[in-house]
Amino acid sequence: MSAIATEADVIEIETQDPPPDLPASTYEMICRGAAINPSAPALSFFLRADEHRRALRWTYAELRRDITRTANLFARLGIDRQSVVAYVLPNLPETHFVIWGGEAAGIVCAINPLLEGAAIASLLKASGAKVLVTLAPFPGTDLWPKIQAALPQVPSLQHLVLIDLTGHVRGWRRVVARLMQRRECRRLHGRSGIRGAVPRRIDIHDFCRATDRESGGELMSRRRFDANDFSSYFCTGGTTGLPKIARRRHGNEVANAWSVGKVFGADIGPGKSIFCGLPLFHVNAVLATGLVPFSRGAHVVLGTPQGYRGDGVVKRFWEIVEHHRINFFSAVPTLYSALLDVPIDGHDISSLEYGLCGAAPMPVEVFRTFQERTGVRILEGYGLTEGACVSSVNPPLGERRLGSIGLRVPGQAMKAVVVDEAGHYVRDCMENEVGLLVISGPNVFAGYVEAGQNKGLWLDLGDDTRWLNTGDLARRDTDGYFWLTGRRKELIIRGGHNIDPATIEEPLHRHPAVQIAAAVGRPDAHAGELPVAYVQLKPGASATEAELDAFMRDSIGERAAQPKRIHIVDRIPLTAVGKIFKPELKRREVLDALNTALAEAGIDGARLSIRDDASRGVSLHVELNDELDKVKVNRVMGNFPFAFSSSVGDIRK
Repeated sequence: MSAIATEADVIEIETQDPPPDLPASTYEMICRGAAINPSAPALSFFLRADEHRRALRWTYAELRRDITRTANLFARLGIDRQSVVAYVLPNLPETHFVIWGGEAAGIVCAINPLLEGAAIASLLKASGAKVLVTLAPFPGTDLWPKIQAALPQVPSLQHLVLIDLTGHVRGWRRVVARLMQRRECRRLHGRSGIRGAVPRRIDIHDFCRATDRESGGELMSRRRFDANDFSSYFCTGGTTGLPKIARRRHGNEVANAWSVGKVFGADIGPGKSIFCGLPLFHVNAVLATGLVPFSRGAHVVLGTPQGYRGDGVVKRFWEIVEHHRINFFSAVPTLYSALLDVPIDGHDISSLEYGLCGAAPMPVEVFRTFQERTGVRILEGYGLTEGACVSSVNPPLGERRLGSIGLRVPGQAMKAVVVDEAGHYVRDCMENEVGLLVISGPNVFAGYVEAGQNKGLWLDLGDDTRWLNTGDLARRDTDGYFWLTGRRKELIIRGGHNIDPATIEEPLHRHPAVQIAAAVGRPDAHAGELPVAYVQLKPGASATEAELDAFMRDSIGERAAQPKRIHIVDRIPLTAVGKIFKPELKRREVLDALNTALAEAGIDGARLSIRDDASRGVSLHVELNDELDKVKVNRVMGNFPFAFSSSVGDIRK
């Protein structure tokens, strides 16, 4: 079947008779993909960008074998359908083996390796992990010290499986790498080595040696899968505080992979190559550039352990596309912006058909310029961990409406609804009416591990269907295209007037010197919030805050949205997947606004700290020198919508 072009194509797929015979598990789905052509390339990997022409390669027969071996190892370690295998890994071939082998044996839990040790320990405990797979110590990597410190804090952990990076070092460098690794272990732990640094109750295994001893022919557990079995735990949200752990079923992931496959039709299948540069602890990389191509017999190229962040990957991207004949890649807006600074320099990129963009809205100017310069069709879409991955996308063969998140994917319901102040459903929105975006279907997850986090998650629309409250605001046009109009928690509310940050960010991205822009609300005692903007300039470009402010005054028609201040910074904070980390910018504005208010009230030398409280949201504490200042503090802080406390002590110490 061809890729979809209109909403009518989506409906036609859904009304096909009989309904598709979907596999019961992700393992079975990958096995079906492998059976299309067992000798076809399935997975390629290069450790360094300058080695991409000599990538390691697995055929589909080899991919199936190594996933099966990994599942059998986990089963031998006592993993069953109710126990958890956690992984804290960069992008490696073994990461794929662990993900799909972990789901074949039990439940796999993905943890961001960039988190601090305390956060990793908390997530391991919350997931109840029995097995942890991570990197062995290696010079220049900071993961092992964090893991080693976390291990004593996770009572459920029984097995530690270590992946040795030296196995991917080529030629004579491997000998040197192994010597360096031995020296690093000796430096960290002396003669006792890793064994002496790990609690005795935890058994240690070498991933490569252990899996080599397992059969790759079939699952030794003889497991009978059910689509309702839990497959994975993925961490989501939690940009301040501990992330939520989303529980997903095999049926969720299989249904969504099938839906995305139907969207693209034969454009993702045998003979097609997909580049994966997003991190494999994130659902986009795992499903859009993992399960989907594997289920359809396509070839996945995995570029460096750090993905797009790997040294030289962005700089050599067009060279990589040319050599590997890449047809499809998925990225976030900041990556597209960075690629605009990389000359194509005569590289043949004619193989490149689509670039999928999600995670955050694509700036209009970046969208237009990228398509004009490269000829690549950008398909902006929308999805969330709780919906497996992809909920909507602009149609590959149809009209790609700039700024739209596209049509809903087959098999999933999606609409905008009106809710009252208490969050209860009132009615469906009319065409082009903005409302709360809700989704329903077999791709929607089971809920969060912590029951208290599920409050307000589901909406009752009176139709006996379970609808997920996405928290996003959107409208649906007459042709079925959805348009995000904001995120409830990201809206800047100035005197009761809702301001979409995109109203500020889009004009800033049109300025020739601006690479990245982000708008957030600054607390204000009178207006509630005032809009401010942060800007990162392109390398070598120059602009002043005054110049940008003048540019904005001619570009923003909405007077209330004119930012009160534009900050030019060396680097805008990003998350591990390249999203702009707005909570950090928001935190800066909260601290600065309240410190200014305290100083204007004559409270000298106060020390203000901020933290995210699970039950109260943002919470502040003011430390003072003088007991008499507490009355003033209460008066000032009472003008802002934050929980706060104060104490008196000698803060000059």
